[in-house]
Amino acid sequence: MSLRPLDSARHADIPASYEALKRAARRAREVARQTGTLLVIGEDGQLRLIAPPPESAVASINEAASRYGEDA
Repeated sequence: MSLRPLDSARHADIPASYEALKRAARRAREVARQTGTLLVIGEDGQLRLIAPPPESAVASINEAASRYGEDA
């Protein structure tokens, strides 16, 4: 694994991938809260089940779905 900064990546999609992962995590927390399900996270090499944060702690996601395979 490379420890270089993401903004120095050769492929243009790499720097945006970190932000995409953060958006996906926020969305997963929101969906878990809405459906009353637990979140599964990896921490210290172990899988953990945790309750989703309360509604006030989850930012609402108001973003159009991206289309797979299309350049931005």
